Order: sequence, then C-alpha cells, then structure tokens
Amino acid sequence: MRSLLLCIMLLIGNARAENVLYLYNWNNYISDETVARFEKQCACRVMQDYYSDNEEMLAKLAAGASGYDIIVPTGNAMESLIRQKALRPLDKSRLPNLRNINPAYLNTAFDPGNRFSVPYAYTLSLLGYNAEKMREQGLPTDTWAVIFEPKYLEKVKGRITVLDSQRELMAAALKYLGYSANDTDELHWKQARDLIIRAKPYWAAFNASSYIKELTVGDIWLVHGYSNDIFQANLDAQKAGRKFSIASGIPKEGAVLALDSMVLHKTGPRPDLAHQFINFMLDGSNSAELTNLIGSGNPNRDALQYIHPEIAQNPAIFPDPQHQMHLEMLRDLNRHQRRVLSRIWTEIKLK
Repeated sequence: MRSLLLCIMLLIGNARAENVLYLYNWNNYISDETVARFEKQCACRVMQDYYSDNEEMLAKLAAGASGYDIIVPTGNAMESLIRQKALRPLDKSRLPNLRNINPAYLNTAFDPGNRFSVPYAYTLSLLGYNAEKMREQGLPTDTWAVIFEPKYLEKVKGRITVLDSQRELMAAALKYLGYSANDTDELHWKQARDLIIRAKPYWAAFNASSYIKELTVGDIWLVHGYSNDIFQANLDAQKAGRKFSIASGIPKEGAVLALDSMVLHKTGPRPDLAHQFINFMLDGSNSAELTNLIGSGNPNRDALQYIHPEIAQNPAIFPDPQHQMHLEMLRDLNRHQRRVLSRIWTEIKLK
C-alpha cells in the first residue's frame, strides 16, 4: 500500500513538474514565437488542440472533452458556454494588463462585466475580391447586392463563393434586406432564404476553407469571407507574383464582427497558469504578433504601436467609426430558433 501511495505521489509530482498549459484554439491563431516566449517566461509547456468552427469546439466539449485550461470562443459560442456553466470566473487581480483593452470591446451582451472573458482578437465577415477583375466588370465592392442581385451576378457567374455557414450567410442576407444580423423573425428569415435561393445558381460553391487558395490563384473573383482570410489571400497572391491583388470591402449595409475571447474552462487543471497566459497575451507587443501574422483585428490599445503601419491603416482590419456603426456581433440562438434555422438551411442546400 505504501509503495502504491508513493507511486501516486510521484505521478502527481511529475505532472506538476511538467507545468503544462492546455490551450484549445482556432487554427493558426497564435504565432510560434509568441508561444515559445511564454514557455520561456513561465518555464512551462503549452499543449495545443485546434478547431476550425465554434460548433466543432462546442460539440467536442459536449461529447466529454475536458482538461483545457483556456479556450478562445467567439461571442455567441461563449454565451452558450456561460449558460452551460462550463466556465471558471476570472480573477482580475491577476490580470493587470486588462487595462490595455479598448473599452468598446468590454462589457458585451455575451458577458456583462467580463466576468468570464478577455477579448483576444476579432474578424469581420465581408467581401473579398480580385480588384482587377471587379474593376474590369464595373462591379460595386461596397454592397451585399453584388452577391445577391442577378444584374451583378450575371457578370461573375461561377466565380463567386459564399461562406458555408448558416449564421454568417443568413446575416449577410438579413443585413442586405435592412434587418439586424440577429433578427429572429421567421418571416424575415424566409425572405433571406428566398434571396439566397435566387442567387445560389450564380455561385460556384458554399465554401469556408479553400476560398483563400481559389482567390490567390484567380479561379474565384469574389467571396463572402473573413477579413483575416482575405488578408492572407492577398499576401499569398503577392508572394506568388500574381498580376492582380486581393482587396476587401465592407458592405455599406453592415456586416458581422466576430469577437474571440480567452476563457477558462472549468475542467482546466491550471487556472494559475491560465491567468499568467492571459495577462501575457494582454501585453501589447505579444498581442500585436497575431495581427501582424494573420491580419486579425485587435482590441488591445497597447498593441497598436507594434502593428505594421500598412495593417493598422487597413479599414477592413481596423474599420473607421462610420463602418463600426453598422457592425454587429452574432448572438446565440435558443433551441427552437436553431431548429428553424436548420430547416431553412436544409431548404437552401437542397434547392
């Protein structure tokens, strides 16, 4: 018995000696240099798992995945985690760098008072396009009409992709129709459905992944996509020596802003290390590395001095006040609303 207890104590001691932080994050959402610097600072290791969609992350947790110290969900997914009581409250006394966050990104409807969350980065859902091709066709790049109206679509038929996302595509259609991205009126949803079905024959695909490459090689000229993906597509096009550039356009009707935040999962074994990591990421120089790497928007005021000027001046990454007025964060849906939307989405896909 004594030897068994000794073995257990040794195992516990070894686990503590390993000093490991378990991070569940989006793909390509932190630089290797940032991780290495944190590991050196805290004499620890960071073990990462990745997801490419909020629903994927929520499903994995619902299936029993546990032991993650930090997760980085988008607002509506965070809302779901809070409702499930899956998160550990923050100890803000351990987060002195929280003062660096722009107050505009604090105290959201998802987490009033930021009891559970610390803003990490954001993206916009907007238009990405081949600047030369769109100019040749004389097409507007500041309105959702260009992906929904046949008079425009006829000029780029088969050269357009839209996000393969119920919420994102419906939000774009709702904004174009003059409604809120969070409108849940079923009549308005049906109007958005009909708008999408009318435009669908002109689209090449519903695509949430390979559209970056397709923009880069010139196969696709116009996408409904994420701002950081459009940024990456343009970088790739320039590196490949393409004779065109990839640009971004924020539709005048408004768009979705997705704010991702760091939260502590209640099953995480190292909340102490998690707080160290969050405070580390709130340092402006560390936070800026992500924006410089992938073109994500940054809610950290201290980071602005470290962000490359051409990125800081990009309105699709740091929108001006006029555009900010028309940006919305998606809210979580209740069970009935999710069922209705799922049915509408099936109708859209089968048409």
